[in-house]
Amino acid sequence: MGQDRGAAITARSDAHDTVPKLLLRNARIFAERPAMREKDLGIWQTWSWSQVREEVMRFALGLEQLGLAPGDTVAIVGDNRPRLYWTFVAAQSLGAIPVPVYQDSVAEEMAYVLSHAEVKFAVVENQEQVDKLLSLAEEVPSLKTIVYDDPRGLEAYDHTHLKSFEQVSAMGAERLAKEPDLEARWEERIRAGKGTDTSVILYTSGTTGKPKGVVLSHDNIVISARNANAFDNLDETEEMIAYLPMAWVGDHIFSYGQSYAAGFCVSCPESPDTILQDRLEIGPTYFFAPPRVFENMLTNIMVRMEDASRIKQAMFHYFLKVAKRCGEDILNGAPVSLKDRLLYRLGDILLYGPLRNRMGFTRLKVAYTAGEAIGPEIFSFYRSLGLNLKQLYGQTEASVYIALQPDGEIYPDTVGKPAPEVEIEIADNGEVLFRSPGVFVKYFKNDEATAATKTSDGWVHTGDAGLFDSRGHLKIIDRAKDVGRLNDGTLFAPKYIENKLKFYPNIKEAVAFGHGRDYCAVLINIDLVSVGNWAERNNIAYASYQELAAHPQVYEMIRSHVDAVNRSLAREPDVAGSQIRRFLILHKELDADDGELTRTQKVRRSFIAERYAPLIKALYDGSSTCHIATEVTFEDGRKGVIEGDVRIVDMEIYPPEGQAEFKEAAE
Repeated sequence: MGQDRGAAITARSDAHDTVPKLLLRNARIFAERPAMREKDLGIWQTWSWSQVREEVMRFALGLEQLGLAPGDTVAIVGDNRPRLYWTFVAAQSLGAIPVPVYQDSVAEEMAYVLSHAEVKFAVVENQEQVDKLLSLAEEVPSLKTIVYDDPRGLEAYDHTHLKSFEQVSAMGAERLAKEPDLEARWEERIRAGKGTDTSVILYTSGTTGKPKGVVLSHDNIVISARNANAFDNLDETEEMIAYLPMAWVGDHIFSYGQSYAAGFCVSCPESPDTILQDRLEIGPTYFFAPPRVFENMLTNIMVRMEDASRIKQAMFHYFLKVAKRCGEDILNGAPVSLKDRLLYRLGDILLYGPLRNRMGFTRLKVAYTAGEAIGPEIFSFYRSLGLNLKQLYGQTEASVYIALQPDGEIYPDTVGKPAPEVEIEIADNGEVLFRSPGVFVKYFKNDEATAATKTSDGWVHTGDAGLFDSRGHLKIIDRAKDVGRLNDGTLFAPKYIENKLKFYPNIKEAVAFGHGRDYCAVLINIDLVSVGNWAERNNIAYASYQELAAHPQVYEMIRSHVDAVNRSLAREPDVAGSQIRRFLILHKELDADDGELTRTQKVRRSFIAERYAPLIKALYDGSSTCHIATEVTFEDGRKGVIEGDVRIVDMEIYPPEGQAEFKEAAE
């Protein structure tokens, strides 16, 4: 089922089969081309590939003097910063292993990862991360040295085991001055590295249980990155902005592996709050975002249009209809009438172009979304504006890439065909299995989980249920363990229902239940930005999320969205029986700090089912209200309780009509 292996670019016999080797190559052939940028105090600072090589070498030699040895693990914690990215390759050049950690992890989560990985060194962004690590000293006795990037607030600290990035680099520079052959010896060590050497350990986000450390080799990273670059014709001229968590495999491949493999430039925003403005200034040609980012951008567009004049609103909605009718066909090169082409050209001048520019996508060549399914309507919205947005299917255990959408074969209901050098099979129970050069080496210190996930001949169980359609494209229905049936036998795919709900800007999150029950019921989170803006325009006063979520007019707004979803499901007979019978709006936002979402913002379904068991019981016992008290964690670590009465709404169910969407899956 895999694509032609001969078409893929591999690194098996390549002299550049590790990331440090790619650094040396890039410093030689792309010497003065930009490699990294960082916005600091409103000014973009740029480093060429030759400058990055010098920075990495000095820092690596300084770390070695501090005692970093081959096989040691190095934690990397913080927002996207050039020095933190350089730490990856600096550690790898010495044979050490980087272990990026989610910077917003609470102390307990961070302690587990650092302890499990037996981290000896940590390179962090600032005082906040230093404080967090110092507080874990007893729980992580292996941690001996902390290096920080930003010195602000750290002047009075005990620096016995605390060093600044500048200090460590200065140590490396001093060694180079004293030992004339040290640079050559450093390069020789890099050339002695092998593609089979461990490149990085990435911890999964832990939707169930403790996170697992996924061990990836340099072959995993380099081959996957090169194949992906070749698939989309990415080269050294690309521009990318790095803003997603460095501990996530997506950022590690897109912003690190693919950058080094192609030699293109990666830019780090000034702060998480300035990403949009920084993206506008950079104008990336290659971009990745999980569905939530695209959902939020659409929400902001719709919210701004609510404040526009009637004339602008009328123009907006008229040209959106034009885009919906022919925009994707024009992007795909399909036949379109002359009238529609002219109307679309006018719309591009008046609406689509300005919208792309406002989002920072004027120069965009290709964008991807993954992590979870994106609503088909949202996906088509962006493509209709002329943005080459694609979906991919991947996992940490695959070094990201399992399936990709080829140009000209992009459909909102599939994730594409097997990526280069990837084989995909569907097991008898509907589970997706894959085999590829990106298959992880093992789970760190967890042979049992490795054996349960990876077969002896290299096939990996994804845990996702899927099928191939008649076009040879893969459809992911849901997590295999989440797909079920209602008591009457109707196929129940919760994420499919949830994504339909999340198309509406007023709905931020939805969690559907129904397996083994008589009907589907849903917990809903409203989007505070969108609904708050609506409340202000309608002179509705509120003091908190909880108060706004309970407002009768908000309930009526959400009821209309749920009704529209039910009408949509009614047109799909095989899932028409899973229309939403009852729903409620949660009294609090789902939050990663409360364990309800992973650090990559995925719903922890089983945890939510347990935590909100009284609400779920009320959805199925006919109750019209339910009192709930929920413990929450504040940003400073303090605990509190949010409680209140939650209203439950009954919905109208529509008779089935139209064509079957999940017939193949149901069979």
